[in-house]
Amino acid sequence: MIAMDILRFIETKRDGRAHGSGEIADFTERFAAGTVGDYQAAAWLMAVYLKGLDDEELKEFTLALARSGDILSFGDEFPIVDKHSTGGVGDKVTLALVPLAAACGIHVAKLSGPGLGFTGGTVDKLEAIPGFRTHLAPGEFMAQVREVGCAISGHSAKLAPAEGKFYTLRDVTATVPSLPLICSSIVSKKIAGGAQGFVFDVKCGSGAFMRTYEEAEGLASALVRLSKALGRKSMALVTDMDQPLGLWVGNAVEVLEAIQILRGGGPSDVKEVVVALAAAMVALGRGMSSEEARAEVTGRLEDGAALAKFRELVQAQGGDGRVTAAPEQYLAIAERRFEVLSPRAGVVTSVDAKSIGEGVKRLGGGRMALSDRIDLSVGVRLTRKKGSFVQAQEPLLEIRFSDERKLAEALPYFQGAFSVGSAAPSNEEREGPILGTVR
Repeated sequence: MIAMDILRFIETKRDGRAHGSGEIADFTERFAAGTVGDYQAAAWLMAVYLKGLDDEELKEFTLALARSGDILSFGDEFPIVDKHSTGGVGDKVTLALVPLAAACGIHVAKLSGPGLGFTGGTVDKLEAIPGFRTHLAPGEFMAQVREVGCAISGHSAKLAPAEGKFYTLRDVTATVPSLPLICSSIVSKKIAGGAQGFVFDVKCGSGAFMRTYEEAEGLASALVRLSKALGRKSMALVTDMDQPLGLWVGNAVEVLEAIQILRGGGPSDVKEVVVALAAAMVALGRGMSSEEARAEVTGRLEDGAALAKFRELVQAQGGDGRVTAAPEQYLAIAERRFEVLSPRAGVVTSVDAKSIGEGVKRLGGGRMALSDRIDLSVGVRLTRKKGSFVQAQEPLLEIRFSDERKLAEALPYFQGAFSVGSAAPSNEEREGPILGTVR
């Protein structure tokens, strides 16, 4: 390997100039191999944070990350459509979406992660199902996608390993909130996962990484533009995360709510997001119009095919399929209860999603440190959401807990999450969970 002038490489981006063809790929390969030091990679990341990447640089960096490890290939007879969420509170969408899309004939190879910060993780939630294996070997994962139509597994260290190394540095060098670095991180892992089509769920609001609609739409547009430039079909939805999605927040309790959706019930906001995203996946994967895709999705939800596919998915990964018929019986949910009461009568004007997420984390439902073991049984149920009327001393939130000390730590977050006033919420324009679409 010919020596690289790493100092000149960093200076190029520091001064706002574009890298030459192949330079970013060479740099990424060397960093993954350990011949470029962390301090040098960190300097380049900060330069990118300040100066950005042009379209060609972004494509090259994304492909270099994807090609740093294995790339799954399912063949042309199994076109894969994947979905990515930027994360939120009460976001159990993947649990219902994957079997629903598969029931519509879409092959879904879903690689998911554990919870990060105050947002929950799909892998953690699935571990609440007795016997469910959340980490499949690549061969096993691919075989299940072919046979069942879908699989959900934790990320493999063999897929886009350079992305993991860069992300660790970004986390400790204040370079996480960079649009090109975010996009390359997300899309590289999707490419490594073997999908030909991507649907992005970009959350927007107090419980999301992107707080304003303009920021969320900017990220959605950037993700779609990059994906298409790399030859992948793509679209994005911007969805509301100003308050938690649905009524339950936790792990086992979110599996419960996802099953309720698949059984034809559940909260309307969760159902709307699940149906909209599934319709987008079906439209991309089967070449249907939006109206045809939505009709297909609604039909598979109503005729029980989506619930049957979820049972098949659970059983294929070692879980107890009876959970789909009697979730309250097979999911361990903490029995001890505590209610947060409203201090006054009025209308709930806001429910801070981040505060609810932070409270659930301290209750034991998330990790305060990487080594923490999650209590999958704890969670909360919102008895009032934004726009609801409440009397003084009526419950706003029901807490299901296991540990008195952790309850005491979590309570201030729950109590501070609700605002009760005399008027309806001012942002009436956010009446539904789907705020926008980017194609």
